[in-house]
Parts: sequence; C-alpha cells; structure tokens
Amino acid sequence: MSDSDSDSATADPCPQAPQPPLPSDCCNSGCPLCVHDLYNEEMERYRQALAAWRLRHPEAGPGA
Repeated sequence: MSDSDSDSATADPCPQAPQPPLPSDCCNSGCPLCVHDLYNEEMERYRQALAAWRLRHPEAGPGA
C-alpha cells in the first residue's frame, strides 16, 4: 500500500456495521418503534454507506 493509499484510507475509513441489539434490549411489548426496527434502519444505512465507500475504494476488494 502506498502512502497515498494509506492517507486515503485514514481520511475515508471503511464504515463499520452497527452492533445488533442484545436480546435483553427488546422489552417484547410490541413497541411501535422496536430496537430491532432501529437496528434494521441502521443496517440499511450501513449497507448504503459501504456500497458508496467500495465505489470510492475499488482497491479494497469485496471483503473490506
């Protein structure tokens, strides 16, 4: 990896996936906006951010 590649990765790091909720995070009372709903929304934003990041960093490969 060249210095410019390293600088680019530092300035534009790969998005990190959100942590899934713990089983104890859900109260199972049928909340209109459950922690699982919020997690699914975060995962969708993560997938979009990761796809955009991969377009900017094709050298990173699919496993990044």
